Amino acid sequence: MRFSDTDHDSTLSASPDFTARTHAGPSTSPASLDHTNGNGHTNGSNGFVSSANGFAATNGNSASSSSCAPGSAAPGKHGKAIARVNLPGTALYEDSYVDREEFVRLVIQSLRDVGYIESAATLEAESGYVMEEPEVYDFRQCILGGSWAKAEAALVRLGVSEDDGLWDAKFLISQQKYLELLEAKKTTSALHVLRHELAPLNVDSDQLHTLSSLMMCSEPEDLRQRAGWDGASGTSRRQLLNNLQRFIPSSIMIPQRRFATLLNQAQAHQRQHCLYHNSPSDSSAFSLYTDHHCNKSAFPRITTTILEVHTDEVWNMEWSHDGSYLATASKDKTAIIWRLSYDAEASTQEWTPHRILKDHPYAVGCLAWSKDDSVLLTSAENFIKIWNTKTGLCIRTLEQHSETVTALAWLPDGSGFISGGLDRNIIHWDADGNLREKWGATGIRVTDLAVTPDFTRLVTVGMHHLPIGSLSDALPGRDASAGEAAAAGAAAAKASENRMIIYDLATKQVELSVRLDGELTSVKVSQNSRYALINHAPDEIHLWDLEAERLARKYTGQRQGRHVIRSCFGGYDGNFVVSGSEDGNVYVWHRDTGALLEILCGHGDGSVNSVAWNPRNHRMFASCSDDHTIRIWEAPFEMVVEETAAQPLGFVENGGGKGKTRQRWDADGVEI
Repeated sequence: MRFSDTDHDSTLSASPDFTARTHAGPSTSPASLDHTNGNGHTNGSNGFVSSANGFAATNGNSASSSSCAPGSAAPGKHGKAIARVNLPGTALYEDSYVDREEFVRLVIQSLRDVGYIESAATLEAESGYVMEEPEVYDFRQCILGGSWAKAEAALVRLGVSEDDGLWDAKFLISQQKYLELLEAKKTTSALHVLRHELAPLNVDSDQLHTLSSLMMCSEPEDLRQRAGWDGASGTSRRQLLNNLQRFIPSSIMIPQRRFATLLNQAQAHQRQHCLYHNSPSDSSAFSLYTDHHCNKSAFPRITTTILEVHTDEVWNMEWSHDGSYLATASKDKTAIIWRLSYDAEASTQEWTPHRILKDHPYAVGCLAWSKDDSVLLTSAENFIKIWNTKTGLCIRTLEQHSETVTALAWLPDGSGFISGGLDRNIIHWDADGNLREKWGATGIRVTDLAVTPDFTRLVTVGMHHLPIGSLSDALPGRDASAGEAAAAGAAAAKASENRMIIYDLATKQVELSVRLDGELTSVKVSQNSRYALINHAPDEIHLWDLEAERLARKYTGQRQGRHVIRSCFGGYDGNFVVSGSEDGNVYVWHRDTGALLEILCGHGDGSVNSVAWNPRNHRMFASCSDDHTIRIWEAPFEMVVEETAAQPLGFVENGGGKGKTRQRWDADGVEI
């Protein structure tokens, strides 16, 4: 907005060197200097307002503090006048759609926020645009200072009408007032606000009941916890201001740090469209000077190590949380804990079979590391074994399941683990393997499950049988002809369906149950607890948005028809999807776009059954196969890659690259 004709000239600074403000921070209005802000904090003379709530007011200069009459010059620092600049048109550039006034006002806001107060005032004078009117600054100060009646009155002055949500805005203000009174143990005043300010606003009865129940809190800490609110001295007033923002036109009250928000959105857009992005979001690789682009060479697509000890198909694998150990499970009735170590200069890596766990009566199917990596769980048919990872000794064997255990998952807090099986049972165990609770027969024969990292949900997949007649019921008392048997078999197939069922972990109630076509063999949940990745035969992997409760994307190209194949998320932000395939290859997709990035070959005949991304080294993942081997994949940095008849592309000899690449041990774990 431009300065009005009634604005008066004013000096841009009362001090020639402004040394009192030594660090960047939110700006305030000089008009507010040397008065109390409503919370007992006296403002100093350096233009910085100390407000309650641990938050200094941003965007706070009033128009009158730095304005000049249109077309006139303002006296600047050291008495030098600042001439008003008049530019033609309203666009920032002739070929641009960016409005100049909006751009300049955002620049002024940003300058103030980071502490360039003089520069912001100079830009206001030179451009003739004022960041915001005094009423906006006053409204902010009322909210941050707890002057609730004045804040409500200011809403009307800012043009908020009943159609714009005036009553909703008043409710938010009164709710904050109510909570602060309860926190201060002023119960009578809080009750008055509840009855005479909140109740008349036609609040939802459940919401009003929840607020009234908070009066039973005896201590402020209990109140804050139950209300999900951090108190008057926390960030709640700032959050209230952000919530009120939506009721006030943004052209009048610019949202906080708007320029920074736009830059963050641009960064997120570039990151999302960088197919090989695999660096931290706060990485210095992001620059405002150029568009972001990750080099494909940094992606792990070269086999640097082949681990060969298992004597049969390798079915599953999982990294320890510290990324130093890899556990693998095999049809040969063993599980192996592999140790990854480096030399003193961290230039050469060494893989060794740290422990070979042999005491399984059947093939090993599932693995799960405890939170501190001191315990490893394995499953073989209906048995669960608990292993000490340091000694390799079996601590305990659990036999509660009556059919094959298909899933093991530790709880995020390390207090215990959950197992699921084809017997329809989900069992909660403590960390020592003591039975805590059986969930009872579930609606599906569980083929896999995962606990969300935020500790709120259990995501399960499996087969659900419908209650209709069996094959023997369909053909009672006689032998069936081939045609009848085929028809009955088709009927039996229709009598089952595959489902994803999501449970509330605390209440064990079903939140969502979705019927899916095709067999569901595995499920993984992203680190932000938003997405579930489900291997879905035939030949698809599904990405489910758990928040929106919808299918977000499908990934195709790999082959899966008869085998259990387990995919995973990968990369710093989990923005890759990786899966094995029955054609012996590893497939990698970009999570958000679904683009197929890589088809990595190298494994022998049979399926690549499982993949696992190193949780510490985001440029390393592993795959295991029916060919009895485990392959370690890394980025091809500083490697000499040669292709010979005896050595496939991407294979590096010992000593010449990043570490040993092909390692063999005998059955006792001795390298040969």
